[in-house]
Amino acid sequence: MTPELIKQALTQVRYPGFSRDIVSFGLVKDIRVDEQGSFVRIEVATKDPEVPQTIFKECHAVLAELPDIGPVKIEIDIKEPPGAGGGDSSDGKSSIPGVKRIIAVASGKGGVGKSTVASNLAISLAATGAKVGLCDCDLYGPSIAMMFGSDERPMANEHDEIIPIEAHGLKLMSMGFLLEDKSPVIVRGPMATRYTQQFLRQVAWGDLDYLVLDLPPGTGDIQLTIVQTVAVDGAVIVTTPQEVALIDARKAVSMFAKVNVPILGMIENMAWFECEHGTRYPIFGDGGGAREAANLRTPLLAQIPIEMPVREGSDQGKPVALLPTDASPASAAFHQVASSLLERVPIHSGT
Repeated sequence: MTPELIKQALTQVRYPGFSRDIVSFGLVKDIRVDEQGSFVRIEVATKDPEVPQTIFKECHAVLAELPDIGPVKIEIDIKEPPGAGGGDSSDGKSSIPGVKRIIAVASGKGGVGKSTVASNLAISLAATGAKVGLCDCDLYGPSIAMMFGSDERPMANEHDEIIPIEAHGLKLMSMGFLLEDKSPVIVRGPMATRYTQQFLRQVAWGDLDYLVLDLPPGTGDIQLTIVQTVAVDGAVIVTTPQEVALIDARKAVSMFAKVNVPILGMIENMAWFECEHGTRYPIFGDGGGAREAANLRTPLLAQIPIEMPVREGSDQGKPVALLPTDASPASAAFHQVASSLLERVPIHSGT
């Protein structure tokens, strides 16, 4: 028996709730084999006792299938998640230098307007006077570059850090700034997580009050990598009122619960369309997001209506939150969300 064979066998063990294995996530820290048997040390950052228990049982199960394995000792070191629920230090600072607070915007599925919400939320936070950055973590479907009307290419500083693009008072980073319009992103899981880490840690964000993360849809490798390595202060879940979207929104809530990231609230996007004579049409269902938020015991931060200015602003690089709140109900709703988040995730802890 060799450490290489044991390591290969452990690639069959998935992190609970995710598709990626514990080896590729770097959780297996040590493997030793001697005359007394085999020893495996695994490190997990979580507060959920079921996670290490599940990993422990599945590791024993796959290793038991190896011929001539002999006695096996599996040791799991459980670490405190990095800043879950308020940063990784007493002053509320995150593990990204200069960034005070990190807010993730997530959804269980695509097509619910998550990037639209992230963009307008960042604009609304900046309108309060906060210094805000927006990181597009969706490598395969980046849209932030278009939504902010910029085709600039990022430069590097003397420290080989990427200088973020600036637009509408925000600092931005997206794969969309690095590619031609028709160029696809073809990278496998480990490379995708590496790009994500570069966007977070090798970008010269400077001093920010808030960094908004526009996560990819779903509950995959990139999401887990981020919440395991960066001090996320809370997540905002985006859904539509439609039941098929709510099913996946529950999965997103469950994912963040497993990695101890607080849910700041839910946003029901595309809540209704209001015609010129004032009648509201709930095209995707009536109040599903509100009911789900109540079931999950999390705040419903806003119901965002379907409006032409929302679509036009996204296509023209001018997010709707740039409009006065009395000119657009959607803009008013996004600014209302920003005010709520300022209270729930204040820049300075204890305030």
